[in-house]
Amino acid sequence: MARISDDNPLGLKSGDIVLRINDEAVERPVDLGRNLLRLRRGWHNSAAFFLATACMLAFAWLVERLVLRPLGGEPAEAAAIANRVAQGDLSQPIAVRQGDGGSLMAQLSRMQAGSLILSVFGDAVLPRGGCLWLGSLIGLLEPLGLNERLIRTTVFRLVKDEWLTTRAHGRRTDYMLTPGGRRRFEEASRQIYAAQAPAWDRRWRLVLVVGELEARQRERLRRALFWQGFGDLGSGGFVHPSADLETVFDALVTDGMGDLLPGLMPLVAIQPQLQRSACDGDMVRRAWNLQGLAGDYSAFVERYQPILDDLRRTGGGALGGAEAFQARTLLIHDFRRLLLRDPELPAVLLPADWPGQQARTLCKALYGLLLEPSERHLDQHLQLACGDVPPAGRVLNNRFQVPDSAALPA
Repeated sequence: MARISDDNPLGLKSGDIVLRINDEAVERPVDLGRNLLRLRRGWHNSAAFFLATACMLAFAWLVERLVLRPLGGEPAEAAAIANRVAQGDLSQPIAVRQGDGGSLMAQLSRMQAGSLILSVFGDAVLPRGGCLWLGSLIGLLEPLGLNERLIRTTVFRLVKDEWLTTRAHGRRTDYMLTPGGRRRFEEASRQIYAAQAPAWDRRWRLVLVVGELEARQRERLRRALFWQGFGDLGSGGFVHPSADLETVFDALVTDGMGDLLPGLMPLVAIQPQLQRSACDGDMVRRAWNLQGLAGDYSAFVERYQPILDDLRRTGGGALGGAEAFQARTLLIHDFRRLLLRDPELPAVLLPADWPGQQARTLCKALYGLLLEPSERHLDQHLQLACGDVPPAGRVLNNRFQVPDSAALPA
């Protein structure tokens, strides 16, 4: 056995490793200290690699848990969809992961479903008394791509937000518009189903912020007024050409912003046409993005004009009641979403080729063709919890001033 000494600190035999240099055999002990250092470095490098991998996996888990899971999708995709929803576009399909009930994407999906359900209530349910059984609502909406779970979750949310209320009938439940929801729909109906935009009295309706509002309150107010067609002048000023200011304030109360009213001043103003001052057109350009709204109106026309052309060519005889109801629902839903953002400026303040009136004319014509077959479908499928079918009211005959050939019997 090799003796451990100062010259041989590891006790290696002299012939452990043989190196041949210049074809001469030279025996010498290997510098194991250097190899051990290499081994230690290799071990440290491996440990660092595994530690870095573990950190990356932990980071990925945190990103999935803290970012992707709350968003319900990729951040860029979620942000893009949220931005489109904020601008009033609820047509973007949203893929929600199975079992996802609380992410941003799931909430946006419910927002889309909630908007569509409200459109059905305003267009189809309100003329029949404003009440229907939940199972009937599910049957009407499932062909439009809304599953039962999403419909139930969304309806419960609408009840919590005080758009809908409930009435039990045995083990079944009817859902109906609250008084506030009914009032807002009746007011909106006058705008949606008008044959043409209202005339302008050349007066501007203003809402001025004169109190101290927090940044979050200001943004909430801006969003609420945006959905009523108001333009933002900046510095706490909002403008509309024809809004009923009392109705506007009532809607703010319904939206839970009644505490802001003491800090808001409603005004009606007239432009005195002073020389070298800003004009009405300058204010329009400052307050509204008409280019974006015009693009949305053009897209609406492109989407529904072929349907109208086909129905006129075929006479609509082959159109079934279910298909007519689905087309009518989507037509009014899309048109309503546009009108919510449209201040309905007078023609003198709009571009010469403004597509808004073209969209209204198209909607009126197509609605008239879809009305009768879709109402036959509702006669069979819109039921109350007790099993009764509420009849349609005469209000349908006044929508868009529907021609007598398509009007329902009084």
